[in-house]
Amino acid sequence: MTLSEDPALKTQAIVGCLLGTAVGDAMGLPYEGLSKQRLRKKVATIDRHRLVWGKGMVSDDTEQTCMVAQALIAAGGSELKFGRALAWRLRFWFLALPAGVGKATAIACVKLWLGFKRPGTFLAGNGAAMRSSILGVCYGGDRERLELWVRASTRLTHSDPKAEYGAIAVALAAHLASTQVEIVPTAYYQALQETLEPKAQEFLQLIERACDSAERRETGETFADALGARRGVSGYIYRTVPVVLQIWLRHQRDYRAAIAEVIQLGGDTDTTAAILGGIIGARVGKAGIPPAWLENIWEFPRSLRWIESLGKRLAIAIRDGSPQPALPLSIPGLLLRNLLFLSIVLGHGFLRLLPPYR
Repeated sequence: MTLSEDPALKTQAIVGCLLGTAVGDAMGLPYEGLSKQRLRKKVATIDRHRLVWGKGMVSDDTEQTCMVAQALIAAGGSELKFGRALAWRLRFWFLALPAGVGKATAIACVKLWLGFKRPGTFLAGNGAAMRSSILGVCYGGDRERLELWVRASTRLTHSDPKAEYGAIAVALAAHLASTQVEIVPTAYYQALQETLEPKAQEFLQLIERACDSAERRETGETFADALGARRGVSGYIYRTVPVVLQIWLRHQRDYRAAIAEVIQLGGDTDTTAAILGGIIGARVGKAGIPPAWLENIWEFPRSLRWIESLGKRLAIAIRDGSPQPALPLSIPGLLLRNLLFLSIVLGHGFLRLLPPYR
């Protein structure tokens, strides 16, 4: 029985993708923006949450992934309804004062409120890729349709085709991971090539290098250094996605090792770990994520229990192909949470004024 035929496996993959994104995001968040060298001076191993008192919290990476899931539930299989539903969620999410919003996403949210029909900004950041894994798990079996779903999500915030290529690559990886089959690097590259040729030659060359590197079992650090990311993996899509895919292809069933490795590379650590976590989470499910990493995320009202319920409702909506009520959230709770989160982020910013500096 295939994943698409087995409701239990589909639910496991969807829930695993959402939880994997959240845990990776929370594990990487305390180190966001640190160079690889400075990060390693601060912490020897990535083995637990270190945001505040041994607990972790999620950032916009998880929040936007959850909004995609909510929009998919409300869309009932319609790409048009999905785009509209996601656009409204982005509008109201922005009003709740989320911390650390990317430039393209922030501009797009303002444009959405002003009534722009094409709010996306011509930037190639990670915003679209970080929320695309769940699209691959839900609709990756139909490549042409998957492109439509990814495009509907991407162009709300990013109009640069590079952002769309990266989001498709992540969605396809999550789909293949969810099939529970070990993916050969060359097979992944061929699948992506069939999807993106002839329009994305530069990007495909980078992914081919990532696949070749994974085939040779090079470390993520060796590959990142070869791409020019010696101090950290930046928020540029042509750096983030190749590095994430290289590590995924070597650690397809080892969530702990993959997340630790990508965070130790420094840079945009919450996003790289969130993307990688969503892909591997689709393969291993909730059971494959370290229990202590799950238990020590401190979140409200978007708790891990809420995220798991969201995944289960999404699985039902995908199976039935009809719109479902999206899982609600407390608006006052979100505002209170975001104010607290902002104070914690500012506290971390203050601590970074202290040594070591390099």
